[in-house]
Amino acid sequence: MSVLNIAGIVKESVVDGPGFRVVVFTQGCPRHCPGCHNPELIPRTGGREMTPRALLDTIKENVTPLTRGITFSGGDPLLQADALLEAVKLVREEFPQFDIWVYTGYTFEEVKDLPVLRYIDVLVDGPFLEAQKDMNLAFRGSANQRLIDVKQTLKSGRVSCLSL
Repeated sequence: MSVLNIAGIVKESVVDGPGFRVVVFTQGCPRHCPGCHNPELIPRTGGREMTPRALLDTIKENVTPLTRGITFSGGDPLLQADALLEAVKLVREEFPQFDIWVYTGYTFEEVKDLPVLRYIDVLVDGPFLEAQKDMNLAFRGSANQRLIDVKQTLKSGRVSCLSL
């Protein structure tokens, strides 16, 4: 059985995607981006190991009537892609009405073949680049990062970005 290393969960975030969201922060990131927003999540050690089922139970405890979606951030959730796939499938089954966002320092082109992408709605991709930091961008920290409509991108074969 796979496990995820989870750093924490936020119940009602409004900065990690549209509307009130439950945000799951994973532990571990290979990037070490200068100016990282969550530097305490870079080490692979720390956090709490959880099975995908236990994570789903914790997410369920944090969903409120205002919840619009679930976001996986970090660290980098795709560092744990196989376990994340199991968790996202469970979330999709339990909450088909919610959109699922995943933040990653990888580009879409680097991760496009990961099976987990078929189960998420939006991928916020690319490393944080301090030289391109822009606090006016919706749901991302630097101008190189994209809000990718994953379903449309996989369907069309070309990257389709949301314009928020």
